[in-house]
Amino acid sequence: MKRAKRIYILLGVLVVLCAVTFAVSRYNEKQEQIKNSNEVVLSIDPETVTAVSWETEENSLAFHKDTETGEWIYDDDEAFPASTDMIESLLSVFEEYEADFIIEEVEDYSQYGLDDPVCTISITLEDETVYEITLGSFSTLDEERYISYGDGNVYLATVDPLDSYDVELSDMILHDSLDSISEASSITFSGAENYSIYYEEESDHTYCAEDLYFVTGTDDPLDTASVEDYLKGFRNTTLYDYVTYNATEEELELYGMNDPVLTITIEYPYTETDEDGEETEVTRTVTLTVGVNQDELAEAEEELAEAEDAGEGAEVDISTLSLYVRVDDFQIIYELTETRYEYLIACGYDDLRHAEVLTADFADIYQMDFTIEGTTYTIYSELAEAEDDEEEDTRTYYYYYDGVVVNADELEEDDDIENYRVEVDIDNLSEVLDAVTAESFTDEEPADKEEISFIAYLDNENYPQVEVQLYRYDGTSCLAVIDGEPVSLVLRSSVVDLIETINAIVL
Repeated sequence: MKRAKRIYILLGVLVVLCAVTFAVSRYNEKQEQIKNSNEVVLSIDPETVTAVSWETEENSLAFHKDTETGEWIYDDDEAFPASTDMIESLLSVFEEYEADFIIEEVEDYSQYGLDDPVCTISITLEDETVYEITLGSFSTLDEERYISYGDGNVYLATVDPLDSYDVELSDMILHDSLDSISEASSITFSGAENYSIYYEEESDHTYCAEDLYFVTGTDDPLDTASVEDYLKGFRNTTLYDYVTYNATEEELELYGMNDPVLTITIEYPYTETDEDGEETEVTRTVTLTVGVNQDELAEAEEELAEAEDAGEGAEVDISTLSLYVRVDDFQIIYELTETRYEYLIACGYDDLRHAEVLTADFADIYQMDFTIEGTTYTIYSELAEAEDDEEEDTRTYYYYYDGVVVNADELEEDDDIENYRVEVDIDNLSEVLDAVTAESFTDEEPADKEEISFIAYLDNENYPQVEVQLYRYDGTSCLAVIDGEPVSLVLRSSVVDLIETINAIVL
């Protein structure tokens, strides 16, 4: 009896072992259904997609295409300016999607994390075909993402789609852009500054060939490099951190758009290209409006009025408040950093005008008279014409002893022209003169002695000469007067360098 019982127990164990062996063999068989791929396993033409949505642990977003305009629309708010480029970038992930491995005839999706996916993507095509793409966990061996799109297989992704689809609504906005502005036909400022600038090549209003921008009405030349730097800062204004994409009238009022701190309007040339590749030059206009939070401004003004030490003329420092910017009349309002505000607000005449006291190109100067302590020293030049059109004429500058200009052809055979003149290192003189630049601008009349003055004679019909006088102002500054008009304060050290340079030439 005991023997029979023992046999039954052994038979039971044998049955269990056979069942386990069978299950393991079936499991191993399933495991062996993995094969290499390295080929396209999903191909979706972005042009045929009419809707796309995706859901992650953090976000759930859905967009559909307007079949008439081709524009993409955010399902939850049609006023949202969706970026077509951004959506096309997301769809391009599955345009030619490759997998490293394919796991076929999958029955248990949970082992791949696909029963509770980290992301589910739904793509609808024109023919109403819908792809449901789920993203699971990572494989332990090579840390690639498991994905499935409902064909019974699981794929090990060559590219993880979550790298593209893990985005927020703010990433999907069609931001305004100022990138196309490289130069300006005109610039108009209103608010903190009120004047306009126009562009003109080969203008009669300047003796500096590089001058291209001028103040409308006065024709005063501006420093081209300074204006171009301002335009660069203008187009690099950050337009990403928006506070609203569909501003209401109340929000426009709050963000200071109805009473802006500064409004900048730029007309600029733009090249349009049609479907046939034909290019047409047109003029475009863009307006940037800078505003300040009106609630913060009112509070700051109230605090300033109540402050015991607030003297007459005290003002609120706008840069410390919340600042905003708007492009044209679009409904997107962006935050503006203090640094970028300081850049945009530096647009006054004094910010953009020439700092140098002499802006002429030395190639256009044929003579300079320097006066120091009542004595005048003259530097002359000789022009050597270029031998062909590809070269430029050159000038060589000389200082003649005792002010006697001698032509080599008039000398006696035994005379040496070097006994009458010395060649001037014009590059060094030019560098010293370039250093005499404005520290600040002023219209204050000179009240102290003249340190040095000079007249530059130009090969220019409109401006035959420019006179610069440099007066002592204080221990660190000199007052520059150009053609009889006080202009700026310059460092006295740069004036001393100029005096020493001239003395080294003539002594």
